[in-house]
Amino acid sequence: MAPLSNSSMVVDMTAPSTATYQSGANKTVKPILSARNVRKTYRTGDQEVQALRGIDLDVAPGELLTVMGPSGHGKTTLLNCLSGLDDIDEGTVLVDDADIHKLSDRKRTDHRARRMGFIFQSFNLIPVLSAIENVELPLLAIGCKAKEARQRAANMLDQVGLASRTSHRPAEMSGGEQQRVATARALVSEPAIIWADEPTGNLDSVTAGVILDLLQSVNAAGQALVVVTHDDGVGHSGDRLVRIVDGRIDSEEQTR
Repeated sequence: MAPLSNSSMVVDMTAPSTATYQSGANKTVKPILSARNVRKTYRTGDQEVQALRGIDLDVAPGELLTVMGPSGHGKTTLLNCLSGLDDIDEGTVLVDDADIHKLSDRKRTDHRARRMGFIFQSFNLIPVLSAIENVELPLLAIGCKAKEARQRAANMLDQVGLASRTSHRPAEMSGGEQQRVATARALVSEPAIIWADEPTGNLDSVTAGVILDLLQSVNAAGQALVVVTHDDGVGHSGDRLVRIVDGRIDSEEQTR
């Protein structure tokens, strides 16, 4: 995994466009993601829950950022809001210089398809499709030709150890196999940033190790990852660990 131990971060927390990372080669690199004062409130009748309370966060290109904190304190909401899956009430989120919450629904969906990959704890596979059909979907969505998409999906399934299960549907696979399909789907389009919500939460230790090894290998190749986890081992396996408490960043530490 490519650590950030040779880099220092120089950040102006008042303006996303000025946040930079100073590399060991004295090259200034802009964050791939820059969030400022992100707030999200859920309302049900007269009840209000402030899920995010003014989040400021940058993610460097090629960084593996882990997010930990108690259940119900905003970790998954943070991931969903930073990736544009959920709307925000206030603040700014730039991904590749695009203010994703100012994009139209169509443009935001296209931006996610081309630049982001998602790994969900609940897998979110389409039940009626085979493993290879699930994996090739992101490629077809961005206009990849069918033959190329099928080949790339097959290669990706081979990398996660499922070359013999390409024609199986989710119901015919174990939980660990389904998670590997979901991981392959997230990685197949080689996105610039990958969002993972408890990617090892439903897995045995052996399968969890396979998934972590794969995520670390793509991170070493230069892709940024943001991983939400309850697992302390996973939390300390990246470059930087952010802890969320009551919808705020409570602390952050360099872990490598």
